[in-house]
Amino acid sequence: MYFTILKRSAWLPAVVLIMLFTVPSSGIACACGCNVFTVGNKWMMATSPGWRFSFQYSFMNQNTNWNGSGQAPADSNADKEIRTSFYTLGAQYMVNREWGFTLKAPLWDRYFSTIDDDGSLMSAAHFSFGDMRVLGMYSGISEDMSISLSLGVKLPTGSTNQPGFDRDTQIGSGTTDLLLGGYRMGQESSWGWYAQAMWQHALNTKDGYRPGDSFDVDLGFHYDKLANSLVIIPIIQVVASFRGADSGALAEPDETGYQRIYVVPTIEVNLNRNIQIYTDIRLPFLTNVTGNQLVAPLLLNASVNLKI
Repeated sequence: MYFTILKRSAWLPAVVLIMLFTVPSSGIACACGCNVFTVGNKWMMATSPGWRFSFQYSFMNQNTNWNGSGQAPADSNADKEIRTSFYTLGAQYMVNREWGFTLKAPLWDRYFSTIDDDGSLMSAAHFSFGDMRVLGMYSGISEDMSISLSLGVKLPTGSTNQPGFDRDTQIGSGTTDLLLGGYRMGQESSWGWYAQAMWQHALNTKDGYRPGDSFDVDLGFHYDKLANSLVIIPIIQVVASFRGADSGALAEPDETGYQRIYVVPTIEVNLNRNIQIYTDIRLPFLTNVTGNQLVAPLLLNASVNLKI
């Protein structure tokens, strides 16, 4: 309802880009599109053992009704606005050069407004913990730790019964989800690239609601010699999110599921070897939704990262 000719080592981005258009779309619990923030950034791609911590802020204001691949009349959707601030604490520990784990603990501040059955505009707000993610990582595939695979779960720690919210706009899904992903990094002289992917699949249902699968991909290129310095690094990313219909008695399969591709200008600022600031703005390039769903004209994301 809501909602080049390159060395062999650089072929992977082209392969991933093809994947964006060949993987079938299938949604997750947050039909509104919030997991576009969960692929991450290159800071969390481990290159050495030890701890890494992050604090991430993301903002999304869904206030435009969309149907199919274009904007639709606002009157076609009873929902009028979903405005969310996402606060996420992240921790990563590499036990050695091969094995490690990642933990992400989210806190959401959400405002929701809709037209009720009597034709009156009603709104609700909720500030609560979201669904926590725990991932195990293996980075020993290549000698330089440029390839990593991850396997984990999303836990049902978020609220699912807040009054005033529909089932698919609740902060939590209520389900335990399998997470399977990985990344690949590459460096070509003064520039580099990375590709990330994450698949999510609900293992159960909760009170007649089951989120569909999601598949998210991030392909980024960064230039490391701006003004002969590594302090400021410009990055350009393409982020794609594929989601399908929710299922169950409380789901709305005709109003959930979409495919979205974002172009993401990004700036990374390295204050020193251990502290980094990262910010991006995600601009929708292609959006296709099922039924009538609220979409955001842009998405904002910023994080502070610390290595110990």
